[in-house]
Amino acid sequence: MTFAATILSLYPEMFPGPLGTSLAGRALERGDWSCETVQIRDFATDKHRTVDDTPAGGGAGMVLKPDVLGAALYSVADTRPVLAMTPRGKPITQTRIRQIASGPGLTLICGRFEGFDERFFEARPQVEEVSLADIVLSGGEPAALSILDACIRLLPGVMGAASSGTEESFEDGLLEYPQYTRPQEWEGRTIPEVLRSGDHAKIAAWRKAKSEETTRLRRPDLWERHDGARDRSASGARRKNKEPDQ
Repeated sequence: MTFAATILSLYPEMFPGPLGTSLAGRALERGDWSCETVQIRDFATDKHRTVDDTPAGGGAGMVLKPDVLGAALYSVADTRPVLAMTPRGKPITQTRIRQIASGPGLTLICGRFEGFDERFFEARPQVEEVSLADIVLSGGEPAALSILDACIRLLPGVMGAASSGTEESFEDGLLEYPQYTRPQEWEGRTIPEVLRSGDHAKIAAWRKAKSEETTRLRRPDLWERHDGARDRSASGARRKNKEPDQ
């Protein structure tokens, strides 16, 4: 089954962009995924093809019109997830990416200017407002490319080793452990001895410990969620063990 991506944008020429090269590009050539773009401006109804207007109540910038966006989305209406790129959206997670990658594809809406008329989201509750991080971009296209890349790399056959998509940051709620490769020594720094030991149990334990340490130091927010989930799981197991036989 081909993973079908449709992008609604004022700059459709930005796609597939970098996704037309490397692993994603080869997957596109094989037909593992497809890329269709929709020019939002084509759904404007006036002779000037207007897609935005001034903010109600005043203020700087322009706002994308809900009638134009609604018509553009209606042209590709199907059951695929619909994601709108906006800084005020919920940060996308690897868990959500994996869910999307396991399905038939997605539709991405790229915002511009001051963003979307709120009525568009009220009238189209199936649209997920998502962001990459606490940053503001000039438009949603770079964010859409990033989300597409995250999905495409998880498609069967795109990456060489199946484990490449599971043994990495965020897959278990933690950041990935440190990685090393040859040469064994570089500028006086050597590969940790445990990684050269050949003892797979010790290597796995070292990697888990380093993953936890890195997450705790660099992303305390992730660590707090991970630690809380672990405590809840342990608490649930204790309660289950204390339950009397029925």
